[in-house]
Amino acid sequence: MIYLKTDDDLVYLRESGQIVAKALGTVAEFIKPGITTKYLDQIAEEFIRSCGAVPSFLNYNGFPASLCISLNDVVVHGIPTKDQVLNEGDIVSVDCGAFKNGFHGDSAYTFRVGDVSKEAEALLRTTKESLYQGIAQSLEGKRVGDIGFAVQEYCQRRGYTVVREMVGHGVGRNLHEDPEVPNVGKRGSGAQLKAGMVIAIEPMINMGSRNIVMERDGWTVRTADHKPSAHFEHTIAIRKNGGAEILTSFDYIQQVLGDRFI
Repeated sequence: MIYLKTDDDLVYLRESGQIVAKALGTVAEFIKPGITTKYLDQIAEEFIRSCGAVPSFLNYNGFPASLCISLNDVVVHGIPTKDQVLNEGDIVSVDCGAFKNGFHGDSAYTFRVGDVSKEAEALLRTTKESLYQGIAQSLEGKRVGDIGFAVQEYCQRRGYTVVREMVGHGVGRNLHEDPEVPNVGKRGSGAQLKAGMVIAIEPMINMGSRNIVMERDGWTVRTADHKPSAHFEHTIAIRKNGGAEILTSFDYIQQVLGDRFI
């Protein structure tokens, strides 16, 4: 079932979305070689709780951390640990959720650790741009397939592949709601977008094959060929007679990264 949100609901969804955005900005300050992923997780949890919210991911279906932190060939759902250290040249996806006043926020950003290869930077840039291509199609009366088609077309034309098995989703009182929002699709297909729908669009784009494998921990999803993958995500609201409203933000990350912001 697809739940349409009221204007009052959107007040709370915006607040949760901005907590997530600020948490990612806080994490951005600490992303550098030598930092452990567990430390980043602790920083985010402390910030989220300081805002009167709780981490959406912690204990969600048994997930043991507040952030999903996915390094290099990990697509999504990487588990932060005290033994996993960021190294020069890595790319690291940080996926964050926060729950406050009965509603969730959800967003992800893939960071560069120090200087990365031109190929990795191009992957990040294309993946992020494809997110906004999807958002541009998120108009009342359009369909979920229009979003997926825009993301898929943009990335595949540039030589990348799109993960099929992992998708975006509705966001609200539950972290994952209907409809599913795939990053591939056919124009004019799928659920119709209506004012009041809130969805997370999250392209997961690979440098090599689109095929993925699940690690034994039951969470970590890697590329089958071990080539890099990037992941960017915004939570958005479909608005009446207008474009989508982005409820999360990368502005706080940009303030931290300055001219290193992609």
